[in-house]
Amino acid sequence: MIQLRVFSAIQSCRYAYRSFFSSAITSKYGHTLEILGDQYPTDEITNVTPAILSKIPLRVHTQVGHPLSTLRSIIESHYPDFSHLSSFSPLVTPFKNFDELSFPKDHPGRSVTDSYYINKNLMLRTHTSAHEVEVFSKGEDRWLLTADVYRRDEIDGSHYPVFHQMEGARLYSADASGMKEVEEDNERLSRHLETSNIVIEDIPHISPTNPVQQTHDPRHSELVAKNLKLSLNGLLLRLFGGSNSEEPLRVRWIEAYFPFTSPSFEVEVFFRGKWLEILGCGVVIQSTLDTSNVQGKIGWAFGLGLERIAMILYSIPDIRLFWSTDTRFLSQFKAGEITTFQPYSKFPSCFKDVSFWNPQGSTPLHDNDFCDLVRDVAGDLVEDVKMIDSFVHPKTNRSSSCYRINYRSMERSLSNEEVNELQKNVVSRLSDVFRVEIR
Repeated sequence: MIQLRVFSAIQSCRYAYRSFFSSAITSKYGHTLEILGDQYPTDEITNVTPAILSKIPLRVHTQVGHPLSTLRSIIESHYPDFSHLSSFSPLVTPFKNFDELSFPKDHPGRSVTDSYYINKNLMLRTHTSAHEVEVFSKGEDRWLLTADVYRRDEIDGSHYPVFHQMEGARLYSADASGMKEVEEDNERLSRHLETSNIVIEDIPHISPTNPVQQTHDPRHSELVAKNLKLSLNGLLLRLFGGSNSEEPLRVRWIEAYFPFTSPSFEVEVFFRGKWLEILGCGVVIQSTLDTSNVQGKIGWAFGLGLERIAMILYSIPDIRLFWSTDTRFLSQFKAGEITTFQPYSKFPSCFKDVSFWNPQGSTPLHDNDFCDLVRDVAGDLVEDVKMIDSFVHPKTNRSSSCYRINYRSMERSLSNEEVNELQKNVVSRLSDVFRVEIR
């Protein structure tokens, strides 16, 4: 029944385009996909592309010396008594990715325009939280989990359809002894921060707009939320407070909403002249623990994007670089050290436009569909894609879209002939897969 409801939500999102796209996938692979050595059936909502499948085995966050691996290790060293996990398969059910975490049935993340589906019963995880119930069910009370996650997204210097998250969680017994443990930990963490060069702009741990859960004792929730904040303030000090500047690290807390925590928060740091959003967190929703068969406990969880933080700390300007095998990139980094990236060149751009009529009677092609097609043809040779025009013809009521593709390699100059061939393939695929009429 749950799978049928999920499928119904998926069907409502651009079903016609997805059937075209799925047909193209099936014609390329047949009726099965091979992922990590196993075969999986495709169906009418399959939308994962070869470009995405090629990234699954790489696991760059485990490659020694890679910036993401170094950042992962630094965060793990801040939580030495936590379990450090990084071997979970990216293939999960929609139920595991959404329903176990109390996502609403109409949440946009379920859409095939936002997430990658192998078939209606299997998808690529969109966040590390997909494994929360699994890990809690194994009896883990304190853990960090690092993994690659997958979301359909635009193409530019800070977005990529595969990126890496780290999830952290800590549970306490929801009784007097557990709360005494929290209070003692809060005192220890507070003493450390009081003697550190940090200024914290805090907000109430619970409030009418950021409420305690009905099943939680307000005092317990407040203590756990405070513990979460103190723990993360220490982590942020470790990551961003290592400069020799006399200026203190500035941290500010903001109320937030997430389906799987309450109260919930986002945290920002003031770094190199501007406020930067770093992570989201909160007190774990009780239904998640109930599903995990965890009784009598309360705790917190946080999630952060490794690429986002690494781009800041290493001054890496383009998210594509994390996937580079160019020695001019990789040789700049050593395990355990954060160093400033030195650009080795800025190769010229080549802009190409493509405009088209969408099929009669259909809604316009979704940006993520267009971007996935471009990635599948040109891979990381595309720096960004922007829609530069869209309109509806007043007489025929047909919709038209125009996109500008910026071809720019991070490693070499592209020839006009090479770019022209890539653009030709993009146009051809557009027509074949989405039945658009090129203008």
